[in-house]
Amino acid sequence: MMSLQEDSPSFDVNPDALMTKVETWVNGAIRLVPNLVVASVALLLFIGVAWFAKRQVGRLASRHGRDNLGDVLGGFVKWTILILGFLIAATIVFPQLNPADLIAGLGVSSVAIGFAFKDILQNWLAGLLILIRQPFEVGDQIEVNGFEGTVQRIETRATILKTYDGQNAVIPNSDIYTNAILVKTAHEFRRSQYDVGIGYGDSLEDAKRVLEEAVAACDGVETERGVEVLPWDLAASWVTLRVRWWTRSDRASVVQAQSRVIAAVKAACDGAGIDMPFETHIQLVHDQTEAADGDREAQREGWPAGDEGSTPRWRAREAAAPTA
Repeated sequence: MMSLQEDSPSFDVNPDALMTKVETWVNGAIRLVPNLVVASVALLLFIGVAWFAKRQVGRLASRHGRDNLGDVLGGFVKWTILILGFLIAATIVFPQLNPADLIAGLGVSSVAIGFAFKDILQNWLAGLLILIRQPFEVGDQIEVNGFEGTVQRIETRATILKTYDGQNAVIPNSDIYTNAILVKTAHEFRRSQYDVGIGYGDSLEDAKRVLEEAVAACDGVETERGVEVLPWDLAASWVTLRVRWWTRSDRASVVQAQSRVIAAVKAACDGAGIDMPFETHIQLVHDQTEAADGDREAQREGWPAGDEGSTPRWRAREAAAPTA
């Protein structure tokens, strides 16, 4: 039988080899110290250049009134310089690294990153194109994808709208760039309209004159552009006149002017005796029962049999009733 001592494995620890390995590590770290110092200085230099470049891009854009564009482009320039500085610092610390290999690896990584962050990159690029082409600016009132409000900021990922009821709508830039946008404040003035119904017995010319004078006198209506009252429709119960006027293009001016116009139109029509009729419906009820109802020999489906004229049931009962 073999003894337990013979079966147990033995470990041969060589202190000299261990110390040699530690010394190798220490010597390697000491040799890297100059490289680390130079790489740190280079990286700090690139950080300073990145900060300075971002600031200069922001200043240049601010001179042309493009603060948002300066922020986006400044951030892009900053991160481009920082990544370049990191790659150079890495090649200084580890000289055996080939810059071409790093760039190739970065290219492969960028493809993977592009798939992983496709939506983020798409929104960033859309935001950059929006800032360059400027279909609208900060402070404009726009409508897009069912949201309407004032543009607060155009960020790298989304555009912030402040809705008229005091909420913030965060809309991805890609949605704005690929969808139709209605810029409400693109021009200084905007036209509004409202349909007014008058009676068929009223004079169109008198009604047009009364409405034009009433609307032109409202505060906020641009009288230089004129007020139009156009006969628009012959409806079932009234004649429709379409009233059109111009105001400043911001939402507050449009809403307040329309409120004043509606009140003035009602008061002017009442004062001039112009009828503003309600919608009228006429319902005619016919007795479609027949004297032959229930008699299958005399009645067809829906109408009595034969060519002779039909007799309503109430008339047949009246004829059959005994006379007093």
